[in-house]
Amino acid sequence: MIVLVTGGTGFVGSQLLRHLSQDTALRLRASVRSAAENLPDQVSVCQVGDINAETVWQEALVDCKTVIHAAARAHIMDDASLDPLTEFRRVNVEGSLNLARQAIFAGVKRFVFLSSIKVNGEMTRPGLPFTPNDVHVPDDPYGLSKYEAEQGLLALAQETGMEVVIIRPPLVYGPGVKANFSAMLKWIGRSIPLPFGAIHNQRSLVALDNLVNFISLCADREKSPKAANQVFLISDGEDVSTTQLLRKVGQALNHHTPLGIKAWLVPMPVSIMTFIAKLLGKGALANRLFGSLQIDSSKVRDLLGWKPVITMDEQLKKTMDAYIENEKTL
Repeated sequence: MIVLVTGGTGFVGSQLLRHLSQDTALRLRASVRSAAENLPDQVSVCQVGDINAETVWQEALVDCKTVIHAAARAHIMDDASLDPLTEFRRVNVEGSLNLARQAIFAGVKRFVFLSSIKVNGEMTRPGLPFTPNDVHVPDDPYGLSKYEAEQGLLALAQETGMEVVIIRPPLVYGPGVKANFSAMLKWIGRSIPLPFGAIHNQRSLVALDNLVNFISLCADREKSPKAANQVFLISDGEDVSTTQLLRKVGQALNHHTPLGIKAWLVPMPVSIMTFIAKLLGKGALANRLFGSLQIDSSKVRDLLGWKPVITMDEQLKKTMDAYIENEKTL
């Protein structure tokens, strides 16, 4: 069976291809914007350029039965675009629906769409985790673009019969992680005092290994017939506070140094840190550090029987091992 993975050189897409390449029954194809390196030998590469309403997917879709659409215009903390929503829609909505329509014409049976928990919202209240059935229209441009893509894909599924599976992950972490999580690794690695010792929020995360394992399950129609036209929220099932997460990262780093490195976390009132962050124009970052975002991922277990393949501590160790190795080469 031929499987097309878009965004094959991305954080999730590259690991997904490595995972899928272990299945000798699959023939893998990856779409990339430009020449790609470091992909498994079993993967054939198709260059498609920018993803938008005009992208031609004909070559990539020949004899393809499953599409895993992981490519997207990613969320940007400080977006400098004059019209961010238009830019997100161009790639995430128009580009995704254009691919889906061409996939239908090519005879694709299942379309797996990697969405985002931002479709549900930015924060949760205590005891009220996000669920797949929540009705919410995001006001964040990135989240709104993912929501609109989901709605368009589900409409196409009803009209045509191509199965659509939507997956909304929260923050994904693993070897090669970038952005705020990468910055956190650097903070802990320097063993400097951090004012995050008394944060009592709760956040759901998903390990990269767990996410790609779940995506691969959803891509297999025989193993997951009940996944057709469903929306799933996926997490490790180990919610942690920011303080607990920082301590876990410190523990993962300990075995790399003879004396160990302790996460030096100084307790400081969250209200003061939030006030300072807003003064500095970092309110969104403060929400991530101090706010809660919990999800109910019971549907993936109850409907598909899926279980995490790696614990948070195990994935953090793999993440830190890769981070240390990368630091040695710089």
